[in-house]
Amino acid sequence: QLQLVESGGGLVQPGGSLRLSCAASGFTSDYYAIGWFRQAQGKGREGVSCISTRDGTTYYDDSAKGRFTIARDNAKNTVFLQTTSLKPGDTGTYYCVGSKGGGFVAGGFHAARAMCNTPRPGAIGEYDTWGQGAQVTVSS
Repeated sequence: QLQLVESGGGLVQPGGSLRLSCAASGFTSDYYAIGWFRQAQGKGREGVSCISTRDGTTYYDDSAKGRFTIARDNAKNTVFLQTTSLKPGDTGTYYCVGSKGGGFVAGGFHAARAMCNTPRPGAIGEYDTWGQGAQVTVSS
């Protein structure tokens, strides 16, 4: 059974940085796309940044553009989310999600964006694998 395990969360002051890691039990290419979703207290899960495993194309939501970087290390079967210039609004539980949804198989920006923008939970759920989550708290 495929599994994803996040690490790297913690407490950081505003303006600080954290690097989140998502390690796959198999290969990252076992999924068509992998993304980082954030859930703030009392809110739903929103896609922050996603990457197509077909070709490495990335997508960032408006809150992440210019501050976060998603990258994969195929040798380590790991996807990273490097966060910088963190704000209190970035606080939440960050989940790594891998999907085998057919809509992502083609790769490219459209697939990476769709991975982040497809509502979760939803019909896509049967194709998704979720990690346990990593807490990120940005506070002074």
